[in-house]
Amino acid sequence: MPITVLLVDDEPLVRAGLRAILSAQPDIEVVGEAADGAAVLPLVRSLRPDVVAMDVRMPLLDGIEATRAVLRTVAAPPKILVVTTFENDQYVYDALRAGADGFLLKRAAPAEIVQAVRTVAAGDSLLFPTALRRLAASYGNERARATMERAALTAREADVLRLMARGMSNPEIAHSLTLGTETVKTHVSSVLAKLGARDRTQAVIAAYESGFVAPG
Repeated sequence: MPITVLLVDDEPLVRAGLRAILSAQPDIEVVGEAADGAAVLPLVRSLRPDVVAMDVRMPLLDGIEATRAVLRTVAAPPKILVVTTFENDQYVYDALRAGADGFLLKRAAPAEIVQAVRTVAAGDSLLFPTALRRLAASYGNERARATMERAALTAREADVLRLMARGMSNPEIAHSLTLGTETVKTHVSSVLAKLGARDRTQAVIAAYESGFVAPG
């Protein structure tokens, strides 16, 4: 079964470019398009895409609120990939905090766009640690610190979270810590559960905002 994608962007040329790139892949199918976030929820319900490639800045309803609406009301929500012009945009960070699975730069090469869709469709987060560090630096808060303290991560779980925050995949973490990949998956699941995080992105944001991982 191909990965099904919904494109959401108020610029027709951007949608056309993404459609051309993604439709050329045998394992990806673009099933719909929308020009504003206000159309996302009904399209997600009717088309049931695996991935929504969502512009963050749109005239009626932006990508942040559209992401919240989908995650709040759809029982088995699609993966949401925020498409943006600037990686350090405050809107991008807010979308990630709202539950987006990662972000993609509009200037990315075609191969990077295809890989981004495949990555989030597979259940992995698409992180750019440098950008997250810059944005999270100003968001340290007591709530995040209290959550991290209550989580009481084990030493190994803490090691795994630090490497997640560097953008490492499970196989990369396994190699770095000399562990099996399945063992790393178990530790990642435990970290997410203890932090009450929906996915890796949410866990990494918590790590930076709590000060568990230094932004520098």
